[in-house]
Amino acid sequence: MPINYPAAVDFNLYFYISYINPVKMAFEITVVSNTPLTPLGDIDEVLSIFLSQVGYLPPGYTPRNDASDIESSIPFRIFRDYFLRRSEKAWLIEDIAADLEATKATVYRHINKLKSLDLLEEAHVEREGAQRKGYRLRYGNLSKAWNFTESNVEAAMDSYRKTVDHIQLLSEVRK
Repeated sequence: MPINYPAAVDFNLYFYISYINPVKMAFEITVVSNTPLTPLGDIDEVLSIFLSQVGYLPPGYTPRNDASDIESSIPFRIFRDYFLRRSEKAWLIEDIAADLEATKATVYRHINKLKSLDLLEEAHVEREGAQRKGYRLRYGNLSKAWNFTESNVEAAMDSYRKTVDHIQLLSEVRK
């Protein structure tokens, strides 16, 4: 007996929607064709290019405030100075904001971008006898954290593949 295709579509949409986790942020990354940056020896240069390639720093980013270049900008320093150089430590938003002389809203905006890349994890920080929410590089290691990013890319590409196959099937049904 042939499958009633519109019913299958309704089932798939319902199945997908019912498993959305409303607490987890959306995964978001920019994927561009690129060559590995392995010939470059300056970590700031490599990091600047890489963070632009994956979408953490927007295309044509121009630093604001007193920053004279990207390497002294707030988003770059948040990633490099706190999460990369001191990756084992969990950081409170207030501490980063005070150290960078930035607002908490500014720090949160950049933290959320890193969270959307799935590079950060929440960790508890004890402060004045209370547990507070802090953030650190997932597993305290960029290479290990990047495994999560790659898994998210693979899952997103798999979903695209299924959608493309579905579009192809729908277009063949209409012929």
